[in-house]
Amino acid sequence: MDLPRIVAAPMAGGPTTPALVNAVSFGFLALGTCTVEQARTWLGQCTPPFGVNLFVPQVEPSLIDVELIASELGTDVPNVDVTGGFEEKFELVLEAAPPIVSSTFGPLDPEHVERLHSVGSEAWVTVTRIEDAWEAMGESWNADGVIVQGPEAGGHRSTWSPLEVPDTRYLDTIVEEVADFGAPFIAAGGVRGPEDVSRLRDLGASTIACGTAFLLSDEAGTSQRNRELLRTDRRTVVSKAFSGRWARGLENEMTKRYRDMPPIYPYLRPMTKDQDYCLVGKDRGELMEAPAKEIERYLLGER
Repeated sequence: MDLPRIVAAPMAGGPTTPALVNAVSFGFLALGTCTVEQARTWLGQCTPPFGVNLFVPQVEPSLIDVELIASELGTDVPNVDVTGGFEEKFELVLEAAPPIVSSTFGPLDPEHVERLHSVGSEAWVTVTRIEDAWEAMGESWNADGVIVQGPEAGGHRSTWSPLEVPDTRYLDTIVEEVADFGAPFIAAGGVRGPEDVSRLRDLGASTIACGTAFLLSDEAGTSQRNRELLRTDRRTVVSKAFSGRWARGLENEMTKRYRDMPPIYPYLRPMTKDQDYCLVGKDRGELMEAPAKEIERYLLGER
């Protein structure tokens, strides 16, 4: 489909709400970490057109590592579903048939892509490396488009393996290379104002995804504690100590304590509920606190 210049990026864990998705020209509903029942409810509350983001099922991490970290934290090993209810959520997404379904942590397998195509949905993949973009668009995965995530993006880095170290090249560099493909793509990461939007579009991106810019919007589900944290000058770091996978967020005691957390996603977060957990992009500055539509207009240079 023809996307607008700005789309609201999926922000799992609370910030993305149906109200936020409905408030902008096009938004991605984040179903990666919610329950199946939440997914069902949220899909019913969104007004088309909108996109959906899913986390692909994870490989079971080393239980030795999980037990070691649990022991160090003085807690029990939580009971978690490493698939995140993916198959059940996927069936709900098929019923909703949104125009675009994007995946994080890897591409959807060919069977899932074929089923999406059968209901008129496109399958897009979030990538952090030019090599992943090439692979996603190839015959093995047959993706319809890619979302190019730069190192300044907030939230989880969409590496395809929990052992992979995220690419640190500037978003501009990756965008220029992906633009040479001639395939549809969205650029994401570190977009704070209309100048960033214009620069990335000049480099070849027709659509820009913004997440951090909407964290303090009226419609966002950002918690009161995180809204307070976002108004401070606390710095961001890229660490596996937030969740067990690489992510960028506000520094906390866990990121200070664990410089080399083993990749134990999704076990870690349930063990650290008492820790501040605020995923946000680099150099956020003073975020706008306004209706999402007004923030969208600002990013487009219309106010």
